[in-house]
Amino acid sequence: MNFHLKKGKWILAFCIVSSIIFLSLFIRRSPSVKLKELKALIEESIEVMTLDYRFRARNFILKPSQSGKVVIVAIDEKSLKEFGRWPWSRKLIADLVQKIIDLNPRILVVDMFFPERESKEADESLGAAFRTAKEKVVLGTMFDDLVDKSNKDIKDIPDQIIGSAFLKITGTSKIDFVIAGKVLPTVPEVSQVSLIGHVNSHSDYDGKLRWEFLYLKYGDEVFPSLALQTARLSLGLKLDEMAIVGDRGVDLDEKIFIPTDNRGRLLINYLGKEGTFKPISAADILAKKVHKEEIADRIVLLGTTAVATYDIKNTPFSANMPGVEKNATVVENILTKNFLKKSVGYIEIITLMLTGLIMGFVLPKLSAIKTALLSSIFLIGYTFAVVLFFSYMGLWVNFIYPAANIITISVVITGAKYFFEEKKAKEIRSMFSSYVSPKIVEVLINNPEKAKLGGVRKDVTVLFADIIGFTTLSERKSPEEVVDLLNEYFNEMTNIIFKWDGTLDKFVGDEIMAFWGAPVDQPNHAELAVRCALNMAHSLSKMQEKWMREGKEVLDCGIGINTGEVIIGNIGATGKKMDYTVIGDHVNLAARVEKLTREYNAKIIVTEFTIGHLDALIKEGLIGHCQLEERDNVRVKGKEKEVKIFELKGLKHGEI
Repeated sequence: MNFHLKKGKWILAFCIVSSIIFLSLFIRRSPSVKLKELKALIEESIEVMTLDYRFRARNFILKPSQSGKVVIVAIDEKSLKEFGRWPWSRKLIADLVQKIIDLNPRILVVDMFFPERESKEADESLGAAFRTAKEKVVLGTMFDDLVDKSNKDIKDIPDQIIGSAFLKITGTSKIDFVIAGKVLPTVPEVSQVSLIGHVNSHSDYDGKLRWEFLYLKYGDEVFPSLALQTARLSLGLKLDEMAIVGDRGVDLDEKIFIPTDNRGRLLINYLGKEGTFKPISAADILAKKVHKEEIADRIVLLGTTAVATYDIKNTPFSANMPGVEKNATVVENILTKNFLKKSVGYIEIITLMLTGLIMGFVLPKLSAIKTALLSSIFLIGYTFAVVLFFSYMGLWVNFIYPAANIITISVVITGAKYFFEEKKAKEIRSMFSSYVSPKIVEVLINNPEKAKLGGVRKDVTVLFADIIGFTTLSERKSPEEVVDLLNEYFNEMTNIIFKWDGTLDKFVGDEIMAFWGAPVDQPNHAELAVRCALNMAHSLSKMQEKWMREGKEVLDCGIGINTGEVIIGNIGATGKKMDYTVIGDHVNLAARVEKLTREYNAKIIVTEFTIGHLDALIKEGLIGHCQLEERDNVRVKGKEKEVKIFELKGLKHGEI
């Protein structure tokens, strides 16, 4: 009891300590550089990998729908085949832009940038095409040298980008701005009247792009991303109607609030792998094969998808998504308000606390296998929960910390239990394998609480089997012959006792002592003992025939059986010699009844106490092929009251 109590306490303590450690890792911002690196490794390498699987699981459960408002015009393999290799002349791009504008898009987003001059004629040709669209065009612009601290040396910001910067920003002290060291602006001839949006992105540690920088800082100005500028323009909002709200997100005139982290990053809600937005080939636009209704009043993103153009992103779904499709995804997310949100932490904290406490209180009562099974149920249940949160609520619940806590507890506790249970199993096997059948040993190993080695009182049935005339036999035969004969006899009788799930107590010279009802509970212990006795008598008769044929001495035995309350336990000298045995008056009575077999010339004598346990079976005819005959009322040594005894005979010389 004390062992189990101590075991329960250390398991509970370990579960609580493990939960506290993972809880601390989850909620604390440690000043330690090493701990910061550990958290970064866990959260930005391992946790985001589980996010990728959630994307795939969500699309299997509930594939996201599309608004149909966003269209991609792609400079694809077909376009390069028909109009020549990349990069194209700006005259050709101007022709493509003009043909798209003629189809009356709501917004034209050019996911390309032109930081160098081609020729005056070509540049002005493209600029003229953009001017025909007035304020319906957004151009991509690349910033460079992203740094940790603001570059105070930046004084002049190019005229062609200054008009696209944020006009309203609140809570700047809470924002950890992504800062650019320089900009690669589009040449003025191309972008005199067009708005710009940055196309900078930054992959996670594993090279996958999961976040959109909705804004970055250059000098004293803050510039929106291409996708954010596009969404703002498509909603008909002016620049002063778009505001950064501290570390919370971006507000689009209270129509749409876009959640971000403190760096202004939006978690991109990818809808699928490349091709989720079915592109229109630029070649078809140039050949005028596209109907106006496919473009009219839609947000058109013009970009490259051909492999040779090298604008490829690695995403949770694929390593081959064109950059223009990534931008189309972000625009779609914003306009449909289909945002992913990171859990604020309540779910993770509650899970860590509950699983730690539940496992701490429940696991001490379970075996190693059941411990592993329960832990697996918790882990699988939490996995399903985070997938469902993500699929139906767009909520990114941290998986790693609660899961790692469950796994840690499971591995340590299961390992410890397995070690101690194996140790306990070896002890039980070592202690009981010579007493009981392998079947009973396995029961004790699987239920070690049944192997009560301390003294207990219990009703059992005791059997004594003693060889008749052994003294005379030992005087006539050599020791070697006596031992061989005894070994053959004992081996057969022991096998029969184990066959009937008896406990072999001991050999006392030529006498066998066995009992039923312990160490495991056997409600039918009297029946098992009686059946065993009949089986022993039957097998002995077969052995006697064999010995006669071989010309050997023939052994005979008497069997006495009694049932009653005894004291049972591991008895002996601690550390020297211990035996698992039974003691008490009813044991003595069984031994004395066995001696009466000579006086009454009976093979098996059973007391009235054993018969009392068999009355129901006898009346129902469940014990057949045997005969019970009342022989006498006898007063045995040590008993004042007479005991009724019965002779038990097997019919047809078989088992019952």
